Amino acid sequence: MNKTIKRISHLFCVALIASFYQPVLADNHGGLEIGILKCIVVPGSRVNLIIRSTADVTCEFNNAGTVEKYKGETGIGLGLDLSFKTDEIMHFTVFAASSDVSIGSHALAGKYVGGELSAALGLGLGAKALIGGSNDSFSLQPLAIETSTGIGASGGLGFLYIEVDK
Repeated sequence: MNKTIKRISHLFCVALIASFYQPVLADNHGGLEIGILKCIVVPGSRVNLIIRSTADVTCEFNNAGTVEKYKGETGIGLGLDLSFKTDEIMHFTVFAASSDVSIGSHALAGKYVGGELSAALGLGLGAKALIGGSNDSFSLQPLAIETSTGIGASGGLGFLYIEVDK
């Protein structure tokens, strides 16, 4: 069943990107990043303090076959987190305008904040809507689908901080 949920989230993200895709005319380096950002919560890194939670993540951004690696932190900055989850995976659809979208530019590195809601009873589902970025870019992930296993519910002001993983 968990594989079915993952496949559905992958298909949803791809369909969402395809529905919004349009060719972009850009200069030599600036333009638009479109793709999927997949973040996996590092097992054993979750700290849950009820009104704030945090976990380390490793992420990969796939843009038409080009892969960029990131690491960072995610969680709820202010809200309610009464969940105990494992095997957490998030898939973000990414639309990022940047002054440098060349291969290896890691234009998505930055801080993102927004709403988050998830629930789990065995299998879990969640959604996030985050905006943010770095000084050189602005990124919008209109929707992130999260899958997990565990029990509980959480919601509030979520965050994702990512940097280049060397």
